[in-house]
Amino acid sequence: MRREAMSRLRCHISISLDGFVAGPNQSEEEPIGEGGELLHDWVVSLAAWRETHHLEGGEENENSRIVAEARGNIGAAVMGRNMFGPIGGGPWDGEWNGWWGDDPPYHYPVYVVTHHPRDPVEMEGGTTFRFVTDGIESALEQARAAAGGKDVMLWGGGQIISEYLAAGLIDELELHVVPIVLGAGSRLWDGLDGPMKYELVRVVEAPGVTHLKYRTGLSDSRDPA
Repeated sequence: MRREAMSRLRCHISISLDGFVAGPNQSEEEPIGEGGELLHDWVVSLAAWRETHHLEGGEENENSRIVAEARGNIGAAVMGRNMFGPIGGGPWDGEWNGWWGDDPPYHYPVYVVTHHPRDPVEMEGGTTFRFVTDGIESALEQARAAAGGKDVMLWGGGQIISEYLAAGLIDELELHVVPIVLGAGSRLWDGLDGPMKYELVRVVEAPGVTHLKYRTGLSDSRDPA
């Protein structure tokens, strides 16, 4: 008899050839840093992305299938304070509710890892931001409980992804490799100790990007016979 598999922690992130997921000098005007927007040109041109941001038009190509797959079966998410913002962190001023306006493109609970407590923020479309001050394991545990058996998405930024990678908690990692070199910024692999081995599951070449999907092997051990 098989028990129900634990939901996976999945992470999808655009990355430069030299390993950066954001450019240098991040600011409110350039939250992904100088040159960082180039990492996302492949996705912002898609009709699927534009629709979730209340924009019309857009392209349909091989990247559309990757984006649709990434969005599937997600019941909750985790992100770091650096991604939620504002730039520079610090105590909450009570007015900042993220970069996405009144209707963020998530529509499920999002757990923000932070050092500063804050009451939950309910937004339009079913998105509720909850703020976790007792670490990445607690955030993942709460997100899994809220996901109702679906998967949990780790949205970033680079620092929080590195922490989850170091802890061995990510089940599926998909790198969207963009053919640019940023030279500086937030580098995904900084701070990781020792060799880390992943199983390459799939390679997809698409306009402006190559998608590399990796598995850690943790998913198999969490679904015993």
